[in-house]
Amino acid sequence: MKRTIRTTALLVGTLMATFGLPVATAQADDPAPRVDLRVLVVSDGGPSTDAIAAELENAGTPYTEVDLNDSGRAVIDAGFLADTVDGRPRAKYQAVVLPNDNPFPTGSAEMAALVAYEQAYSVPQVDAYTYARPQVGLNAAVGAGYAGSADGLRAEVTQAGKTGPFGYLEGAVPFEDNSPTVGESYAYLSAPVTGADFTPYVQATIPGRATKGSLVGEYRHDGRRELVVTFVYNRYQQQFRLLARGIVEWMTGGVHLGADRNYFAVHVDDVFAADDRWDTDLNCTPGDVDCQPGAGTPDPIRMEPADVDHAISWQNSHGFTLDLAYNASGSADHREDNNGQDLLADKLITEKNRFRWINHTYTHAFLGCVQDISVVPWKCATYPNGSTRWVSRNDIVDEIATNEAWGVAAGLPLEKKELVTGEHSGLKVTPQQPVDNPNLPLALADTGIQWLGSDNSRDPVQRQVGPATTVSRYPMNIFYNTGRASEQVDEYNWLYTSRAQGGSGICEDNPATTTCLAAPLDVTTGYTDYIVPLETRIALGHVLSNDPKPHFIHQANLAEDRIAYPVLDGVLNGYDDLFTADTPVVNLRMKDIGTEMQRRAAWRAALDAGQVTAYRIGDQVTVQAPAGVAITATMPAGTQHDGTGFGSAYAGRVSGWTPAATGLPYTLDLPPSATAPAAPVAAGEPHGTSALPGAPTATAPRTKVPSGVVAQVPHDAER
Repeated sequence: MKRTIRTTALLVGTLMATFGLPVATAQADDPAPRVDLRVLVVSDGGPSTDAIAAELENAGTPYTEVDLNDSGRAVIDAGFLADTVDGRPRAKYQAVVLPNDNPFPTGSAEMAALVAYEQAYSVPQVDAYTYARPQVGLNAAVGAGYAGSADGLRAEVTQAGKTGPFGYLEGAVPFEDNSPTVGESYAYLSAPVTGADFTPYVQATIPGRATKGSLVGEYRHDGRRELVVTFVYNRYQQQFRLLARGIVEWMTGGVHLGADRNYFAVHVDDVFAADDRWDTDLNCTPGDVDCQPGAGTPDPIRMEPADVDHAISWQNSHGFTLDLAYNASGSADHREDNNGQDLLADKLITEKNRFRWINHTYTHAFLGCVQDISVVPWKCATYPNGSTRWVSRNDIVDEIATNEAWGVAAGLPLEKKELVTGEHSGLKVTPQQPVDNPNLPLALADTGIQWLGSDNSRDPVQRQVGPATTVSRYPMNIFYNTGRASEQVDEYNWLYTSRAQGGSGICEDNPATTTCLAAPLDVTTGYTDYIVPLETRIALGHVLSNDPKPHFIHQANLAEDRIAYPVLDGVLNGYDDLFTADTPVVNLRMKDIGTEMQRRAAWRAALDAGQVTAYRIGDQVTVQAPAGVAITATMPAGTQHDGTGFGSAYAGRVSGWTPAATGLPYTLDLPPSATAPAAPVAAGEPHGTSALPGAPTATAPRTKVPSGVVAQVPHDAER
C-alpha cells in the first residue's frame, strides 16, 4: 500500500511538472493554495453551456468563457490555469464547465492540462451535456437504458441530491412539454456502472422498465470530480431553472460571488378607480382611446368591498402581499355620484395596513404628450409650427402631489418616493411618442420621486429619468379592461388570431414578436384551459430566473370573476410544490426592487471592467471591489465578517449584499464545516487523455430547444 501511494504521488508530480503546474511537496508547512472565485466555462456554442454561463452572468458570479469555435481564442494550458502569487500556488478558477466530459480531439494537450489542473487543486468539472457511457461512470444508454425525447419527463431529486446540492427542491423536477410538434429536450437515462463511484442526484424512471436512470450525478475517479448531466436544455426551460442553483452550488462548494433568489411581486393598478370594459361586439373599449369617439357605451368595472375581503384572504393563504397602485379621484368621483358614499374606499382604508401602496397619480391622466384622440390610433397633438405639445410640469406635479396628499390624509402606508404614472405615461411610448416628456424629470424632482415604474415590454432596461430610477414591470396578459373570463378570451382571440379567423390580424402583421393562435379559443373554456396555464408558465419562469422585476395587473382583474387569481395561484402553488420551505418566494416592494436592480448594475459594471478580485485561502475569502460598489456573495451558513454573521439564510446557504465597498479588502471567515481546497498535490491514479477511450470529439446529439415561452405581441394593458 505504501509503495502504491508513493508511486502514485510521483506519477502525479511528474504529470503536473509536465504541464507546468506549480508543484508542492506534501509537507505540514505547505502554504494553502489561493483559489480565485471565478469559473472557467469552455463553450462549443451549444445551449447547455450557454445556459450555465447565463446563470453565472445573472447571479453576478465571475466567469471566463473560452469559445472553442473562436479561432483566436486563448489556449488552455498550465499558465492559463494556474500560477504562483507571493510564493503561494494560485488556481485561477474554482470550477470548470465543459460542453461534455472531453470536447477536445483525442490526445489533446488542452484536455490533459485541465485534467492535471483539476487533480492538482481539487477543482470540480461540470459536463454540461454528455451521453451515458462507461467513461462518465454510466452504462451505455443503448440496451438497458434509454436515449430519446425527454418532453414531459417527470424526474426526481434523489436522497443524495436532497442532502447535497439540490436540497432546496422538494423532489419533483418536471420537464417541459409545451409543443406536440417540437422536440424540446433529449436525454440519456442509464444506471451507474457496477463498481463506479457514481452518485445520482437527479433521476427518472427508464421508459418501459422499473429501474431508474441518472440525469444528473457525481462521478469521482482518478482524483477528479465530475457532475455528469445527460440531458440537453436551454437557459429558459423550467427543468434547467430548477437545477441551475444546485449546479452552481455543486461546482463552487457553496462559496462564490453572486447570489440567486426567487422573486415575485404583483402590482394592482387603478385601485379606487373604475376600468373601462372591453366590448365584445365592437372589439374595442368604449370610453378609451382604442374606440372611435362616441362608439359604444362605457360599462366600467370596479372592485367591491367583498373583493377586498377576498384579496386579504388570498394574501393570508399564501403569506404574500399585493402592492396597490391607487388613483384617489376614483373615490372622489364615486362619492360625488353616490351621495358621499364609497363603500369600497371605506373598506380599503379600514384594511389599509394589509397591503402596500403606490402613488398612481390622482386622475390617471396621460402625462406624456397631449393626446389627439380624434383618430385611432391616437397621436401627439402639435403646435402650428409642428412641435409636440407636452403635458406641463405643473400638471404633472398636481397629479402626483394631490394623490399623495389624499393618501396621507387617508393614512395609507405610502412610500412617498415611489410612483407609477397612469399607463406609464410621461415615459416614451412608440410609435407616437418616441421620447420622454421633457417636463417629467422636472416634476419628479419637484415631488421627491426616486423610483418610477416603467413597462418592461417597451422600457426593459433600468435608467435615470431626472432624479428617479425606473423599475421595469412585467405586464401580465390579463387585460385591464376585462372582469369576466369570457371577455378576456374574446379580446385574446381578437389580438391573437388572423383576419381570416375573425381576429385583428395583429399577430400576422408582427410575426417577429407574436404568434397567431391555430384557432380561436373557446369562450367558455379558453381562459382556464389555455390562457391561465400559459400566463402561469411565463410568470413562474420569471420567478425562477432570479429576476426581481414586479408584475402588474389591474383592479378589474380582482373584481367580478376575479380572473387574476387562477394565474397567481398557479404561480405560488406551483412554486410551493417545487421548493422547500427554506427557499421562499421573495416579495419586495418597489423601492427595494429598484435598489436590488441598481446594485446589480453597479456590480456587473465592476465585474466587466475587471475591477473585482476575489479568492479563497483556507477558511477565509477575500474580496476587493471599487469604492461605493456593494459586494454580493453566497456562502455556507455560519460565515462571518468581523465576528458578525454575513447575509441572510436562503436555500440552505447565506447570501446578500455587503455595505458599499470602501475599496479595501473585505474578508469573510468560513465555518469549519466548509471544506477547504486541497493543497496542490493530487492523490489517486494519474488521468490524462489516454484514460478517456472513445471520448467524443464533438458534442452529443441535440434537438431544437424552444424557450418555453410563447411570444406575444406587447399589449397596452393600461387605460
